[in-house]
Amino acid sequence: MNSQSNSLFPGRLVCVAVVDRVDDAVPLAEALFAGGLKVIEITFRTDAAAEAIRRVRAALPDMHVGAGTVLNVEQFKRAQDAGSQFGVSPGLDEAVLQAAAEAKMPFLPGVMTPSDIVRSLKCGVKRLKFFPAEAAGGVNMLKALAGPFAPSGVTFVPTGGINAAKLPTYLALPAVEAVGGSWMAERALVKEGKWSEITRLSRDAMQIAQGA
Repeated sequence: MNSQSNSLFPGRLVCVAVVDRVDDAVPLAEALFAGGLKVIEITFRTDAAAEAIRRVRAALPDMHVGAGTVLNVEQFKRAQDAGSQFGVSPGLDEAVLQAAAEAKMPFLPGVMTPSDIVRSLKCGVKRLKFFPAEAAGGVNMLKALAGPFAPSGVTFVPTGGINAAKLPTYLALPAVEAVGGSWMAERALVKEGKWSEITRLSRDAMQIAQGA
């Protein structure tokens, strides 16, 4: 991996989190960080997302904070204003990619097919989210996709249905820059404030990632 990928996704693991209550954002990030997990993607699936990003950025300057499920330019601008350091989408929207390029913010569009990857490359984007990873064929599908596009320098962050047991097989692929997952901070765990459990799951996941 290059230095850019190391700086954006230290540890090669991204916690994809849904935050329903703004007040849960900082305790969640602190629990992840205590387990050694330093990258969180806060999804725009709730109204709390933008403020959650803002609070985590302010409270944990060493945490890498991104915005997930960014579906349109309006959401992208809200994420940017909140201080997001990167953005992620389940799909590919050229207008959003253009906005991200103008803002000089790293942005990962979601891809699932060769045509998706070609569209991304036409937009000058080589860092891609493979989604939904397991439903789309998992490691074998990602291997098949990565092969023809290896000369173009694309890298992938597979997300969707991945758990701790499947983490090593994804990280073993040369084209995989990092892996996104929610198992270390499931929505119910966050709602119930089970911060010590989130720290334990994060620590276990980071040990797996470091050994991969």
